[in-house]
Amino acid sequence: MENPESPATVLIVEDEPGIADILRITLKYHGFTVHTAATGRQAVIAAREHRPDLVLLDVMLPDGNGWEVCRTLRAERDDLAVIFVTARDAPRDVVGGLALGGDDYITKPFGVDEVVARVHAVLRRTRREPEAVDPVLRHGDLEMDETTFTVRRAGEHVDLTPTEYNLLRHLLRNAGRIVTKEQLLQHVWQYDTVVESTVVETYISYLRRKLDRLGPPLIETRRGIGYGLRALA
Repeated sequence: MENPESPATVLIVEDEPGIADILRITLKYHGFTVHTAATGRQAVIAAREHRPDLVLLDVMLPDGNGWEVCRTLRAERDDLAVIFVTARDAPRDVVGGLALGGDDYITKPFGVDEVVARVHAVLRRTRREPEAVDPVLRHGDLEMDETTFTVRRAGEHVDLTPTEYNLLRHLLRNAGRIVTKEQLLQHVWQYDTVVESTVVETYISYLRRKLDRLGPPLIETRRGIGYGLRALA
């Protein structure tokens, strides 16, 4: 993977010229190297040629759908970040896109500032050399030291139970994206199958109570989908 200090390359896969142009101009203004594709076939070719760090991927394409394009790209490069950008905003579509391996899911219409913030958030997590991984996870004024199992916010110690700690660690490792309730149940509680449970909501409320007393709210809820740490501007 490229040095995280080098300019990131973004591939925009969008068949509506107006939207593609807005995204291209905005991302170039913010210092990204940008390439575009209007079909799934063009996207696969462009990804092989330019090796982008991240793909902004429309779901509804003239020659197929973004789900299949994502599968193809992921099969060739598991380090490639993917953000779906689509008008399909039904909860089942969002959950499906994230479960498929999408790093984030943005629905149309969108604000370009939001897109830039989401791109930065995903790249902060994915463009990291394995040998350079810092044992301290950080998000704003929140810090988690995985060597000492301690958490601080605004410099103050936050006392967490083991389950609260594991839940927060998973949210930190996926900072800037929404993690589905099903994914949290599987990764934090090791549930092999999806079950009807209020355990996630309960522990999210515990975390909010402990973190929000030290600063602005950090955990956001995407109703019907899941939770995540708010993207930093």
